[in-house]
Amino acid sequence: MDKIIIGADHRGFNLKENLKKTLGNSFSVIDVGTNSDKPVDYPDIAELIAAKIQSGEANKGVLLCGSGVGACVAANKFKGIRAAICHDTFSAHQGVEDDDMNVICLGGGIVGPSLAEEIINTFLNAKFKPEERYIRRLEKIKRIEDKNL
Repeated sequence: MDKIIIGADHRGFNLKENLKKTLGNSFSVIDVGTNSDKPVDYPDIAELIAAKIQSGEANKGVLLCGSGVGACVAANKFKGIRAAICHDTFSAHQGVEDDDMNVICLGGGIVGPSLAEEIINTFLNAKFKPEERYIRRLEKIKRIEDKNL
């Protein structure tokens, strides 16, 4: 069973709890918090998710905050993390297929549980297409990352 990492700040907490129940039927879900709706900073949760992916404990992560924006900004600061906000299924699978996205960010105040589940399942089941143009672009991203992070 594939392992995924899920985490949220306080504004994504309720959505995270709903998603854990349904995703747990198809995936091994590792929850890195938060464990309540008490305020917590999304960069701390992004760091926990990034560390689990960087260590190889899982290859994909789900990161939730109020809008998805702050979580996405924070997640992309970590080497090897390719995060994007996806509030639709097309972006969720295209981001993986073309860009090898490994963290999906959603806003707990933007999408409801049913749509979030559909988007995340699409993301988790998508596979990178190892076509020359996508590989070339990823190599360029890695070079940029190596210079700047």
